[in-house]
Amino acid sequence: MIIDLPSTTTSQVNKKLVELRETGGAVALGRVLTLVVVTGDGTEVEQAIDAANEASREHPCRVIVVARGARQAAPRLDAQIRIGGDAGASEVLVLRLYGALADEGAGSVVPLLLPDAPVVVWWPSDAPESPAKDPIGALAHRRITDSAAEEDPIAALQARLESYADGDTDLAWTRLTTWRALLATALDLPPHEPVTSATVAGAPASPSTDLLAGWLAAYLDIPVRRLEHHGGPGMYSATLERPAGDIEIIRPDGKVGTLTQPGQPDRQVGLQRRELGDCLVEELRRLDPDEIYEATLHGLSDVVRGERESEAAEEGTG
Repeated sequence: MIIDLPSTTTSQVNKKLVELRETGGAVALGRVLTLVVVTGDGTEVEQAIDAANEASREHPCRVIVVARGARQAAPRLDAQIRIGGDAGASEVLVLRLYGALADEGAGSVVPLLLPDAPVVVWWPSDAPESPAKDPIGALAHRRITDSAAEEDPIAALQARLESYADGDTDLAWTRLTTWRALLATALDLPPHEPVTSATVAGAPASPSTDLLAGWLAAYLDIPVRRLEHHGGPGMYSATLERPAGDIEIIRPDGKVGTLTQPGQPDRQVGLQRRELGDCLVEELRRLDPDEIYEATLHGLSDVVRGERESEAAEEGTG
């Protein structure tokens, strides 16, 4: 069910929610958190709602979408309430803000927050330079950004480092979960030798590649090189060098990777780029600070950016 409330106020939205609970049995009981999605008033709204609905099946929540429209328009709040089959396991409130209200999202969000429930804020793109200091971000226990969706992903990643506060995270980091699990598992197998250095290759504008390099530098305390590879989007390969032989994962097609390690046959592993909803589900499982992500951001300064991988290969065989 979708109910439109054009040119309305937050008090009228709340009144309509109470009416729906009393007459239709739609309730907010059992909601574990409030997810606030801050985005522009365009096609990205529906994409964000679809991902939030998928995540709500594991984390029943109230979803408040703050869609900022044209600032040149007259001040106006158009609201929409979605419940039932149009809202997954949540209730979705879409607030389209125009004119001067577009910059006053926090004031529209506060009256609609669930009482005594944690607040998570997610910017699918165009995140503020300092999410924790943003008026809406300041309301949250956890703040989710996506540097891969920014105009300059690597610069956005650097901004995340400079503005980091407890509760910040990045979906570019979440997309690495499978890569990190494979590398950690491989290190648990013999030969149990220390890693002497590492090389990570990926698309030039892939923040996930940078973060994997930063993670290895921070936790293995070894030299790490970050190479550019133009074969496809995102991560391409990761190599951990040890005296008895290297551990290597190569994903040439963005879907299936090959894991090579000493004393073991090569294995094909599924490394399909994770869907937005899957990443959001994972991030909503925790509301505490992500110390590993924080250490990884600081590890970026120890990563050496080298020449393109193809150039390095030619140099090694020349």
